[in-house]
Amino acid sequence: MVKSVCCALALVVASAGAAAADAGAARGSLVIIGGGLRVNNAEVWEKVVALAGGKGARIAVLPTAAENPAKEGRLTVDALNRYGARAFVAPVAPRLAGPDSIDAARKAADDPALADAVRKAGGAFFTGGDQARITGSLRRADGSNTAVLDALWALYRRGGVIAGTSAGAAIMSSTMFYDPPLDVMPVLKNGVVDGKDVAPGLGFIGTDVFVDQHLLARGRFGRMLPAMLAKGYTLGLGIDENTAAIVGPARDVTVIGYRGALVLDLAGASTDKAKAGFNLSNARISYLDSGDRFNLATRTYVPGPDKEPVDRKYVEHRAPIFYTDILGNTAVADLLEKLVDSDLQRAVGVAFEGPDSQSPERGFEFTFTRVPDSAEYVTNREDAYSVYRIRMDVRPVRVKQPFYTVE
Repeated sequence: MVKSVCCALALVVASAGAAAADAGAARGSLVIIGGGLRVNNAEVWEKVVALAGGKGARIAVLPTAAENPAKEGRLTVDALNRYGARAFVAPVAPRLAGPDSIDAARKAADDPALADAVRKAGGAFFTGGDQARITGSLRRADGSNTAVLDALWALYRRGGVIAGTSAGAAIMSSTMFYDPPLDVMPVLKNGVVDGKDVAPGLGFIGTDVFVDQHLLARGRFGRMLPAMLAKGYTLGLGIDENTAAIVGPARDVTVIGYRGALVLDLAGASTDKAKAGFNLSNARISYLDSGDRFNLATRTYVPGPDKEPVDRKYVEHRAPIFYTDILGNTAVADLLEKLVDSDLQRAVGVAFEGPDSQSPERGFEFTFTRVPDSAEYVTNREDAYSVYRIRMDVRPVRVKQPFYTVE
């Protein structure tokens, strides 16, 4: 898909203003899925159907982001119907009309009959793919809402559910990752560019929470930090694959599904702009296990059922905790769990690229410290942890490369 940076930059102000205007009091719910949702994840699919009205609920499926929207729309409708819905495809997708035809998608999104069907539905479901296709299709060239986008907001304000997976999760916040590098390290090293790396999302969750997906599987908490600082967010919600964050009208978040989610709190954090390279002091990172709850307004945590405070008399890890790839698959969650199941106050992880990358000597050190407001819970039967408010500091470091064999 060709993405025009100039056009995207021209839409930033208009789209952000539209998102802020749209985000009035909503009585509905959001189901934000971190990608990789499996058909057998009954807990998530059933929750979408229940929030849309239960058995027989009409749910509009928008395969707007997909590479193959016809196939993706059909599979998603089948999955929702398997769990009791009466889902239908809302055919708004650039690739339905040819190779990424945004104009055709916008025309479809202004169809009064389709908008009426979406407005009367109990819910909507955005599939994965390229989130730029969603925002590009549902907003006109001048940044104003299409009829279908207005219908989605009406559905949400009335009490319906807006669900989305992967790209469909990214559009939930008022700023989303747009076309960033595939890897996390370039974002940490170089920051984000408006209209290229980040651009306006649809803002269903409001203007104060930054959302990202595929979080633990791809180490993406690392790219959330510079994006949040650049755009002025103090609260970030990152959801892992095959997992969902349910956001209710009172701004309560409940995590369900396979794994968990990360909350990044930068309210008390600072950065030293006089120093070269990304740096961060006194942030808070929390891992919410499936079943945990968090309130976006009060920033309070409630552990899931059967969770008990970690008993320090029975901790397992007593050796220093040091991870050589903190951005690796589930690495940050694994480190946090080891830290709270230890007699240590601190754990360290580093991130750097290989010798063939640009500036391979530049890396980052992440320090995680238990502080007085930290809290740790565990379910002994399953050894499942909930870890809240661990202090996180990040500083740039240099890693000597290439490596040499010790003779």
